[in-house]
Amino acid sequence: MSSPGEFKEDAVRRLDLTRLLRPRSIAVVGGNYAESVIDQCDRMGYRGDIWPVHPSRDAIRGRSCVPSVPELPASPDAAFLGVNRHATLDLVRELVLIEAGGAVAFASGFSERGEEGAGLQAALVEAAGAMPVLGPNCYGFINYFDGALLWPDVHGGGRVERGVALVLQSGNMGISLTMIRRALPIGYLITLGNQAQIGLPEAVEALAEDERVSAVGLHIEGIRDAPALVDALDKLGQRGTPIVALNTGRSAAGAALTMSHTASLAGADRVIEALLKRLGIARVHSLPALLETLKLLHAGGPLQGNRLVSMSCSGGEAALMSDAVERHDIECPEFSVADKARIEATVNPLVTVSNPFDYHLFDWQHPDRLYATHRAVMTCDHDLTALVLDYPKDELGQSSAWDDAVDAFARASEQTGRRAAVIATLPECMPEARAAALMSRGVTPLLGIDDGLAAIEAAARAGRKGRSLPFTQAASTSAGRTRLLSEWDAKRLLTRYDIAVPAGEVCHSVDEALAAARRIAAPVAMKAMRPGLAHKTEAGALLLDLHGEDAVRAGFEKLAAADAPVLVEEMVSATLVEFIVGVARDPVVGLHMLLGAGGVGVEALPDSAVLLMPVDADDVLSALRALRVWPLLDGWRGAPPADLEAVAAVVLAVQRFVMDHAESLEEFEINPLMVGEQGTGAVAADALVRLRSSG
Repeated sequence: MSSPGEFKEDAVRRLDLTRLLRPRSIAVVGGNYAESVIDQCDRMGYRGDIWPVHPSRDAIRGRSCVPSVPELPASPDAAFLGVNRHATLDLVRELVLIEAGGAVAFASGFSERGEEGAGLQAALVEAAGAMPVLGPNCYGFINYFDGALLWPDVHGGGRVERGVALVLQSGNMGISLTMIRRALPIGYLITLGNQAQIGLPEAVEALAEDERVSAVGLHIEGIRDAPALVDALDKLGQRGTPIVALNTGRSAAGAALTMSHTASLAGADRVIEALLKRLGIARVHSLPALLETLKLLHAGGPLQGNRLVSMSCSGGEAALMSDAVERHDIECPEFSVADKARIEATVNPLVTVSNPFDYHLFDWQHPDRLYATHRAVMTCDHDLTALVLDYPKDELGQSSAWDDAVDAFARASEQTGRRAAVIATLPECMPEARAAALMSRGVTPLLGIDDGLAAIEAAARAGRKGRSLPFTQAASTSAGRTRLLSEWDAKRLLTRYDIAVPAGEVCHSVDEALAAARRIAAPVAMKAMRPGLAHKTEAGALLLDLHGEDAVRAGFEKLAAADAPVLVEEMVSATLVEFIVGVARDPVVGLHMLLGAGGVGVEALPDSAVLLMPVDADDVLSALRALRVWPLLDGWRGAPPADLEAVAAVVLAVQRFVMDHAESLEEFEINPLMVGEQGTGAVAADALVRLRSSG
């Protein structure tokens, strides 16, 4: 039996949610909440059978009751259990015996209520077996495609033939999402509650089977089984369904390792972000951005790129857009000479053609002229044309000119086949009816400039999937003790993978240190080799740039203690930049890599990227280009460029090391990796390796 809140991967594969989510018959058990489920189904025109179960009532909402589950006329596809937690367990057992398709466990008081509740939740999972149970402590789900709502409360949506699916944990948030006035067609809304048996992977996998789902939005409060989620998302991706995620509850608490800088610099949130990026899932940071992105994905799938043309009839709006674009990964490319000439032929000579494009009011009430301008703009090579426009209040009755302008814009999109969006500067400036009309014509209404641009950025990222992830090393175990290798032993390991390290010797006396310094040739660095010492600079255990016998002798006397040896090394010279290359183990995702600017100030001025393995040289170069230090690497103001090939070679060598030690590696770090000019190579000046023993 699985522990509370967990399940085995083979059990995931047995669960079939088809009958539960697309039921042809529904049993409702309980009083008021069960009545509400019937009300919601009737309101949405559900055409299947609904069978109330109640031990003492003759009828509920005009439907005859049966006193118990075994007396149902047939095996229901779905059952809503609006009873207390103890009765829920008995009902699940009865539903399993009659081969029901699945159930929603509405009751609370399970794992969220301590040890006793956790035991009940484990018993619930055991009782359910292969029958899917959503929850417990769960509001249920809404299926607006079929009008099937195992939902015991109010909602604000309606029937759709094609729409997005939303998967989240909170029922109250689910209610709010159905009340939006953004013209987003919602097909499914699934809440997960405690996720005793059905979590994100199972819900996502079920959605992959429904071709009516245009896009999927996930509210992620935690990932408990990354391999299962990756597998489910792969299935959804194979069908071409784009996915966008809002990950909340973010913190660095998941980074349990503290010896290296890598764990704190990466952090749980950055690792999850890297995972989502690798899976081709667009990540957003607010609920409005999630909804706006889903509209773009529903209307036409992911954008091919992030090249945007912004149009408005106001210089103020153009300035707002110009500033806002700087806050997002969006390009507003200048028009080519030919494109500019073509557009200029459609506008007043006083209009300056640029991007963002203020086309003024000369043609405001001339739809055909506006159409010519919009069409000329949409003929250019970009990924989305956005028209910034705020509607007047409907009660003013003065929107005809706005309607004509939008019609001209929509016609241009239809004729050119190019993606188009209308962006309201504020959400309240886009009435729901207007937004719905735009959606019906394939033009995406976006509410709010920043949320709209966040959606455009996310839609451009959606679907950019990396290579498959190796999860053989994902599970982290606490079994066995860890040991921190000495720097000397760590560097000996690095040399086996063709990673260059400074020439050096471990010395146990002043005479040995002096002899080593003479062989190495001044200047030298000296480091204490005390067991368990990870951060030498902070501990005063590192001396640099020592010249002459007097300096070496004084250095040894300062560093040597309790018979611990001293490492005497060649000082690495001709360094252009210092890097950090680290590996840490996340409790969810597993081993991951960090690459960035290194040295003693690595945490004070963080500039790094998280990489999920496997990576190749192109991945490394792409990560380097995203760093703030990139101009210094690329030859700033005529300076020589850094040896980026050497950096990539070290990263790939570290990756080989990680794969060879995946079962035991807990922590790895090269900091600093001293990188010289192009062609001069890279040297690991310091190294940290922590391994876990099997005993």
